[in-house]
Amino acid sequence: MIKSMTAFARKDVQDSQGALTCEIRTVNHRYLEPSFRLPEALRELENPFREALRKQLKRGKVDVSIHLQSSEARTSGFEVNEGVAQAVNEAANHINRMLDNPAHINALDILRWPGVLSVPEQDYSSVKESALKLFEQTVAELTVVREREGERLRPLFEDRLAQMTALVETVRNLMPELLKAQEKHLRERFQKARVELDPERITQEMVMLAQKTDVAEELDRLEAHISEVKDTLQRDEAIGRRLDFLMQELNREANTLSSKSIDAGATRAAVDLKVLIEQVREQVQNIE
Repeated sequence: MIKSMTAFARKDVQDSQGALTCEIRTVNHRYLEPSFRLPEALRELENPFREALRKQLKRGKVDVSIHLQSSEARTSGFEVNEGVAQAVNEAANHINRMLDNPAHINALDILRWPGVLSVPEQDYSSVKESALKLFEQTVAELTVVREREGERLRPLFEDRLAQMTALVETVRNLMPELLKAQEKHLRERFQKARVELDPERITQEMVMLAQKTDVAEELDRLEAHISEVKDTLQRDEAIGRRLDFLMQELNREANTLSSKSIDAGATRAAVDLKVLIEQVREQVQNIE
């Protein structure tokens, strides 16, 4: 299964205590790196959120934002401790009677005194339950988006792999003719130099040339790596790192093939092969 690391999902829910909105954005990253922006009332849910993410995602930088808009009934109302307010007022009046130039004390001065004014503690248990369900739904939608975006890359991968296979086959078919051409070229050089053609010397030179330009092993490994990439694309797991490794191996074999080339056609095929590998590698960087 191909999953992209770039995706976005948003879900909303409304209950008696207010409106909840959850947004999750992900981009490519070597590891799973989540970050959270949560209202204070939901701060204790961060660890459960992290555990839920680890079960669904393997790689990517994940930004989670949850917004809570409380209803008016939940945000209005203060509690005044009349006993403390009365005590503060009496104490202030007592001190004023002792002063030559007493200062006037107003209601705001009393309200600022610690313990006089408080906001009733709210029960967010139902909001937390709603937030957990909303988060799970948003992660599920995010997973669907990542899979959909990843599967859109499958035709590109299949096309590039088919072209790689064709290039490898082209080079393999070229090699016998190239060796014959090199033997002919070698004989012509000896004739121009007026060197006596020693059959044994010709055989030795051709063996050395064949060993130097032998790319059968590289072609075999290229075919094996291409086949492994195809198999990996069918796996139902995180495949990004494995694909990245295979692209490195393909590129290494293509470089060796290019360095051993003795013909413009083979060199061109090796260069085209490296271009295709790089095109796939760029897309692999965004695969989970």
